Amino acid sequence: MGPLIEITTVPIQIEMKTTNAKLEYARGTAEMEISRDNGNLSIKSRPVKVQIDTFEARNSITPTLARSLEQNAQKGHESAYEATATYANQGQLLLKAQVGEEMVTQFAKDAMMKDVKTNVGIQFLPSVPPEITWDPGEMNIRYEMDKLSIDWKMNEGGFEFTPGDIEFTVTQRPEVIVKYIGGPIYVPPSSDPNYEPVDVKV
Repeated sequence: MGPLIEITTVPIQIEMKTTNAKLEYARGTAEMEISRDNGNLSIKSRPVKVQIDTFEARNSITPTLARSLEQNAQKGHESAYEATATYANQGQLLLKAQVGEEMVTQFAKDAMMKDVKTNVGIQFLPSVPPEITWDPGEMNIRYEMDKLSIDWKMNEGGFEFTPGDIEFTVTQRPEVIVKYIGGPIYVPPSSDPNYEPVDVKV
């Protein structure tokens, strides 16, 4: 009679995956930004400003009514003062000396000479020059040079370390397979169609 049970064992299967450690160096990077601001030139000038006031000069040629009245009044005052002074001088001379033809003749000559001096008719016009004033000229120049800006952005290089790794994967679990390989078992044994009685010798 052969064996009735077959026992099979399946071993465990493990897959191991390893990753080596590595050290990497990252290079530094550099970025450059250039910006430019344009300069400018501005020139501001102001010419000479001349101011000419001809009011007094025009009044000396053709005076206004108010100025004419004022000038005539002034001349009247001056003439009165001169006449008073002349008469006073002549009165003093008459008191000191005897009145004669020579004194009267001298008075007449003085009066004629005075008229000649004052009525010659020569006069420079305008008698008052114009008043001239001026503001000096001005020039402002402003120049600004171009501006060039350079901006550097540096990233320093560095080392990057990646540690090693070990990975285990179970691809097959362990098993024990028990298989019955015998024939059917009859109870009682005599019911087996192929039953053969056991010969027992006494």
